[in-house]
Amino acid sequence: MATSGDPRKTDESIRLGHGSGGALMHELIETVIVDALANPVLEAMEDAAELPTVGGHRLEGGRLAVTTDSYVVQPLFFPGGDIGTLAVSGTVNDLAMKGARPVCLTLGLVAEEGLALDALRRVLASIATTARDAGVAVVAGDTKVVERGGIGGLVLNTAGIGVIPDGVRSSCDRVQDGDAVIVSGTLGDHETAILVAREGLKLEQEIASDCAPLGGLVAAALEACPETHLLRDPTRGGLATVLCEVADGAGVGITIDEASLPVRPEVRSVCEILGFDPVYMANEGKAVLFVPGDAADDVLEALRAHPLGREAALVGRVGGRPGVAVRTVVGGLRPLVMLEAAQLPRIC
Repeated sequence: MATSGDPRKTDESIRLGHGSGGALMHELIETVIVDALANPVLEAMEDAAELPTVGGHRLEGGRLAVTTDSYVVQPLFFPGGDIGTLAVSGTVNDLAMKGARPVCLTLGLVAEEGLALDALRRVLASIATTARDAGVAVVAGDTKVVERGGIGGLVLNTAGIGVIPDGVRSSCDRVQDGDAVIVSGTLGDHETAILVAREGLKLEQEIASDCAPLGGLVAAALEACPETHLLRDPTRGGLATVLCEVADGAGVGITIDEASLPVRPEVRSVCEILGFDPVYMANEGKAVLFVPGDAADDVLEALRAHPLGREAALVGRVGGRPGVAVRTVVGGLRPLVMLEAAQLPRIC
């Protein structure tokens, strides 16, 4: 009989959880996708691939960063953005997590028969505006149309190319005991905004997605601390998944302080009502930074001086037994593990 979570078994099939950002997705990637396509660059499993040479030639002044992503969010439009804002921001942010300056994007567009042209125009306007804000151009693309009923109107795929300056290296293997763990702002805004829009919930105060390109914010952090060890964006699976990935990949322990986690009151209220945990909620305009402990104050000052980092917070430290633990508000410790699947599907 097949085990419940091993996608290598012949009687297993793809489940929604395999795209969630949680343990099921990691298992699918590691045991099926990477097994089939294995190469040293892919096996690094970073937000963007780092290519020290191109065609055997080294880039002058840096290394190439390449990433790609697909966007299936429902609904297409939500408070704080839409699928177009999300697509550009997500791809630019994957490059930024390698410390890269974005150079260009590609755009693949799959539209469903019956999609209103006005909706497509709105999405394209958002793509153009967000790309302009991020300082990047869309230089190539593809368009397909599929039969009505199945993809929810529109699916986007983007690929991004950037340049990592010499002297910048964001990598899991650099994380070490004593590092400070910093988040650039409040947690869970994006997933909560999608949930409220999808379910038509009525709240006293609107919750908007944090969807935004982070190139400028990351540049400010790197200027304050060029020796930043690692940058990650806590998208699907949230902060908790990032911490679990890093603890496992670097072989370290991480302890975070529950009382220091920045969460908006309205987000916390929605989570309490629905039984969700903010540390697992997706974000689309936040960064997690692992920096040398003595640089934490300088990085926090730089982040808080930027419009997208005003609520940056020091949330934990690297050290102790391998794994991730949360110091609760009453002083106890509880383990933090990766969820098997997402709390909410189709959030990005």
